[in-house]
Amino acid sequence: MRDIYNDRNAYFVEGPWRKIPRPGLRNYLGHTGTTIEAMNSLELVLGDKGRSGGQWDIWQAVFSPVGADGYPKPIFDKRTGVIDRDVANYWREHFDIGHVLRRDWTTIGPKLRGKIHIYVGEADNYFLNNAVYLVEDFLKSTKTPPYEGVVDYQPRAEHCWNGDHTQPNAIARLRYAQMFAPRIVERILATAPPGADVKSWRY
Repeated sequence: MRDIYNDRNAYFVEGPWRKIPRPGLRNYLGHTGTTIEAMNSLELVLGDKGRSGGQWDIWQAVFSPVGADGYPKPIFDKRTGVIDRDVANYWREHFDIGHVLRRDWTTIGPKLRGKIHIYVGEADNYFLNNAVYLVEDFLKSTKTPPYEGVVDYQPRAEHCWNGDHTQPNAIARLRYAQMFAPRIVERILATAPPGADVKSWRY
């Protein structure tokens, strides 16, 4: 999916003469494995009402409001791909990080200063790096306050890349604690209030 706020259909790029299927999954070389329509057709076979356990239903379960039937309200019709504008607007107001940062930066910016760290592969299988580019543009442009965090990319890295430029995803995923515990300690030491205990818990 590209732009749920402005696109009419999640499955196709539509013009006056034809419609082109949207890719849903790619590998690090950019080869398309399947389309958004095919992925959602499979999910619909596995379970209706968003119960497939598939990637698209998972996102919907997290971001969507509860529908009249008690299940997550679909962001788009699984059969046609037509986007529900009301659900898209709900996603934006409640869960779109880029939108929320822009909307509330004067309030939340000071609280988030130095705390935003985003890592994404430039070959993210679900094209999630595209949204990160937009967030990065805002973060780099804001000066009051500056975000003072990290937005980092790895060429050809796929989904769930975590900032390790030395190892492939399959290895890097096994060492989150090893990578981030030292960074967390560094942040605590740099921001601890005067008189705070910064020694007894360090082994």
